Amino acid sequence: MSAHANWEQRLITLAHPMPMTTNGPIFSYWAGDDSLNHAYRHAEQIAAKHSKSFYFASAFLPEEKRLAVRALYAFCRTVDDLVDEVSEVGDPEAGLDYWRTVTQTASVPDANPVALAWVDTLIRYSIPRQYALQLIDGVQRDLRQTRYATFDELATYCYSVASTVGLMSMYIIGFWAPEAIPYAIKLGVALQMTNILRDVGEDYRQGRIYLPREDMLTFGISETDIEREEVDPRWRRFMQFQIKRVRRLYAEAWEGVRLLERDGQFAVAAASVLYQGILDVIEQNDYDVFRRRASLSFWQKAKRLPTIWWKLTTLSD
Repeated sequence: MSAHANWEQRLITLAHPMPMTTNGPIFSYWAGDDSLNHAYRHAEQIAAKHSKSFYFASAFLPEEKRLAVRALYAFCRTVDDLVDEVSEVGDPEAGLDYWRTVTQTASVPDANPVALAWVDTLIRYSIPRQYALQLIDGVQRDLRQTRYATFDELATYCYSVASTVGLMSMYIIGFWAPEAIPYAIKLGVALQMTNILRDVGEDYRQGRIYLPREDMLTFGISETDIEREEVDPRWRRFMQFQIKRVRRLYAEAWEGVRLLERDGQFAVAAASVLYQGILDVIEQNDYDVFRRRASLSFWQKAKRLPTIWWKLTTLSD
């Protein structure tokens, strides 16, 4: 693994302390509990609706782990929607406080099915609550910050809203050693940066630019260019630079897959490869992320499965 840059070491510090390894859930999911069963199915529906790539990749987990990671996704998505859909949810601060209380107390004060599935997952897999609270803080940051000066600053945001999800997922999937932490952090940053590059136009229409201002200045890109949805040589060079950096993060994170329990490796590998496919589509679209949303069809995902399997066989033991 490459030497840690300053931002990487800082994020590793944010991720500690944590237990050395995981031993699986403290008790098994009880399908006989109708309310809990409904809650988990509701969480699955949220995952299926909002993230086809995540839903596809998580399908390769055993049922109990699959239900749990989808409950985690539903929690994350619900928290994120508090900020992204303010006009529909009302007071986002009150909503965020609700999820902080649910997480801190590991209790559900109402009949919220997402909260019920999330708390059950949180308790059973002994997920460190600090990660969920860091995620909530990261989402809250969107209420007050809409621009980022440097990649180092942006990486901290990516950690909060994405690397924390990877770290929590490790407790569900299972991992063997704390050496898995830097890999999970890098993969989270890579995944979030992929989202950022794909959603430049959509984010701008919501008043946000996540692209590092320092990089924009280097390549001669202004906010006016983004507003005008300019796809010219400057923009192409800028996007090429960003994609190269993200692909390097994916490559450096790859070795971490071997530190996960075997029955979860394929799902994580699939998420990594499929999200990298979004970068391929951005390139195929000539870097036009304003008028064309980069995504993979079901068959484009399915065609990558043999490649994912082969890549896993090359991992060192």
